[in-house]
Amino acid sequence: MIYFDQSRTQKAQHRSGLTRVTSRLLKELGNAVQPVSVFQPGVGPVVAAADFRPAKTDWLVTAELFSEAECPGLWDLIRERRCRLAAVFHDAIPLKLPHVTWPQSVGRHPEYMKMLAEFDRVFAVSEASRRDLVEFWRWQGVEPRAEVETLALGADFSGQPRSLVTTEAGRASLLCIGILEPRKNQAFLLDVGESLWHDGLVFDLHFVGRVNRHFGKPVLAKIKTLRKKWRGLHFHEAASDKELTALYREARASVFPTIAEGCGLPLLESLWLGVPCICSDLPVLRENADAGGCVPVAPNNFEGWRDALRRVLTDAAHHRELLNGAVARPLPAWADTAQSLLARLG
Repeated sequence: MIYFDQSRTQKAQHRSGLTRVTSRLLKELGNAVQPVSVFQPGVGPVVAAADFRPAKTDWLVTAELFSEAECPGLWDLIRERRCRLAAVFHDAIPLKLPHVTWPQSVGRHPEYMKMLAEFDRVFAVSEASRRDLVEFWRWQGVEPRAEVETLALGADFSGQPRSLVTTEAGRASLLCIGILEPRKNQAFLLDVGESLWHDGLVFDLHFVGRVNRHFGKPVLAKIKTLRKKWRGLHFHEAASDKELTALYREARASVFPTIAEGCGLPLLESLWLGVPCICSDLPVLRENADAGGCVPVAPNNFEGWRDALRRVLTDAAHHRELLNGAVARPLPAWADTAQSLLARLG
């Protein structure tokens, strides 16, 4: 039996990369797993729940974030080893960028990463994240029990088939997906966009994402200010998968100016819908960008981003080349991710 934890996801009020991983895996794993809520914040491990009575050979799999402070008794559950334990590891960003990360995440993350060392298997969402986890253990002098390997995440965020997307007639459109916060670097993209608008380039720039309540308000304020001057600027705080797909279908390219990622699902999801991506030139994003359909640009290189966006908006031949690259390359679906996970658990 494989138990799959959904403690946070089943109560989530917003879509994020973390909730996407759990929800899409659960859907594709289907009857192969039993959903449970074990790592419940403020409650502790629900070890007596009727739907969680594991045998030693069973697996408990989680893609959640957790700590003893949030989930009292969690260390005991892990060390009791009532069953085999596996986890999906996303990133070490709270340790690398604590000044722009949710305080709760910063406080939780060191213990969380130490707990993962006591698991049997850990599946990192990228090679970059795998290295970060292993290096953290080495730095902390932790001797891990866990075997660590990478797991390719799915690109089909809405579960629909891949499609070739062509830009409709009218204004050219760019799409930026992600929570409004300094790490996602929307303020920088706004500066680049404003420069192009000043030059007379006509295009729409759409931002989709909730606002980080600790760090996102200045970004939102900047959007509101610029919207008074530039009619092409749009902000969607909440968008369903259907609405998001419609925005992709109108986009000439997606734009991903982030300064740190665990995997970079927006890049993969853009390519799945046949939309080229202008992205930050980060090692973690190059893992998926180098196969085609993307233009990596050095983070915060103003002229580089300005040139890349201008070219994708105005150079039809360049855009067609990127579009062909996005459509032609192989991409994993969440069904592939689920099957890979099952095969590795045995």
